[in-house]
Amino acid sequence: MMTKKDYMKNNYKNIANQFYEENQLMKALKFYQKAYGIEGGKEDVELLLDLALLYDELEDYRSAKEKYKEVLKIDEKEARAYYGLAIIYDREKEYKEAIAYYHKAIEMDDCYDRAYFFLADAYDQMGDKDQAIYYYKKVIDLEPEDIWAYINLGSIYEELNKNEDALEMMKKSLEIDPNHYMGLFNMGVILKKLGQKDEAIGYYRKSIEENHNYPYSFLNLAVLYKEEKEYKEAIKVITKGIEYNPETWVLYYNRGCFYTHENLLEKGLRDIIKATTLYPDAMDYMKRDKELDPIRGLKAYMIMFE
Repeated sequence: MMTKKDYMKNNYKNIANQFYEENQLMKALKFYQKAYGIEGGKEDVELLLDLALLYDELEDYRSAKEKYKEVLKIDEKEARAYYGLAIIYDREKEYKEAIAYYHKAIEMDDCYDRAYFFLADAYDQMGDKDQAIYYYKKVIDLEPEDIWAYINLGSIYEELNKNEDALEMMKKSLEIDPNHYMGLFNMGVILKKLGQKDEAIGYYRKSIEENHNYPYSFLNLAVLYKEEKEYKEAIKVITKGIEYNPETWVLYYNRGCFYTHENLLEKGLRDIIKATTLYPDAMDYMKRDKELDPIRGLKAYMIMFE
């Protein structure tokens, strides 16, 4: 039989859920906290998980961790609480802690595909490529249509110069979604490494068509033209990339380098200055880049960098 307090708690939860769906997060938090304060609220696992998720979304990670740990005091086998803790530690780049909690989530639920997925990524961030490969394969076993598992696994193979394996993974990703910008981009990367430059150009261009806001498709395509000494085409491509991604320093920096090959030194210098404005840490690298030698004698360069 539902008591008056149960009714009040559930009513607060329903109001909170409605505010959450409307993206009014602070109002949702207010009513979740009201439900938490009702007798029985502190033992309501679903309420505690909702609170933890909301605190996480509000970037109050300390409170989110507290709520997940409250869940585990009630039910030490609750996989979602271990996973939630893992996600927070992952976001904080505390990968060892994250990995431990992902493993606990999987121990409680061996079909928890998202735990496997982010466990693989955490191992990748730690530089343990073998474990990353192993767990991405586990994701694919559980979710054969998980496109990002194929893309990420293929990217690791490419890093390891296992290019045929990488190519196979990217082909599988594009079987799932032929128009996925990241699958198309990575196909360009791999085919270029395999010496198939014309095919790589096609994939980079298709990636750009699918997502103008991914700057590295423009960058890689432009660099490919530069390597072929087609500097005008390289400048044209990267300029288009800047139009869509005006805050991406690496595009200005590379266009500045391209301009030096066309003896457009003033334009090159303007781009280098813009790049360093957007990302000051790049200045030391630029000082060592021999490709910029032609503009070092310009007065504005010496004022800016010397």
